[in-house]
Amino acid sequence: MKIAVSGKGGVGKTTLTAALSKLFADKGRKVIAIDADPDTNLASALGIKDADKITPLVELKELIKERTGSTSDEYGKFFKLNPTVDDLPEKYSIYCNGLRLMTLGTIKRGGSGCACPEGVMLKALLNHLILQRDEVVIIDMEAGIEHLGRASVRAVTALIVVVEPGKRSIQTAFQVKKLAGDLGIKTIYAVGNKVMNNTHRVFIKNALGDIPLLGMISYSDRLIELDLKGEAAFSDNNKLLSEVSEIIAKLEEYVK
Repeated sequence: MKIAVSGKGGVGKTTLTAALSKLFADKGRKVIAIDADPDTNLASALGIKDADKITPLVELKELIKERTGSTSDEYGKFFKLNPTVDDLPEKYSIYCNGLRLMTLGTIKRGGSGCACPEGVMLKALLNHLILQRDEVVIIDMEAGIEHLGRASVRAVTALIVVVEPGKRSIQTAFQVKKLAGDLGIKTIYAVGNKVMNNTHRVFIKNALGDIPLLGMISYSDRLIELDLKGEAAFSDNNKLLSEVSEIIAKLEEYVK
């Protein structure tokens, strides 16, 4: 399984990524969870202590210069387009709760797909993780897939777009679908989140049109409590784990 999770900011991508990672690890699968979202909150959602002290890979300037020959600070300097990255998952990941976490961060200038040393490094690493590793890889992404190259996009088992009851998140889902379609990925699914009642369920189902719906996650005050305490999103949260287990089962039906 190589899963990319996308969607509008604030819809719950990180919560879903954390729960998916936990459940696959509980099944005995080797899991690498990748935080490629600008907010870099996945470590906290996984219950990793001192998550705020983790430095995203894109900010490790010495490492980027070592592997590419330059950084974005050195304007106009040539850099390698195929840096060595196969050793990075072991060297720059944290092991916790039966799985590995890598915090990549994102490019904060020139767009997330900018042709800079940091962008080249991220794309090379994600290509390696998706194309060459045998673990379950789950990527918490922003509302786009610019970090992925064409080869890695086509190798993704599933691109899951998280939506909430609201037109803006549905619009983002269709934008992501179009972008993914342009790059050749056809395995696009949706997960509804923050669902409070049947009206929300009906809205999401109808609004998604031809995007297959894997399942829905209920709105939960428990998630807010856990966030305030700095605990894992799935800690003593059986309802979340049960709903995401059903989402995994549905996904496995689709990708058989």
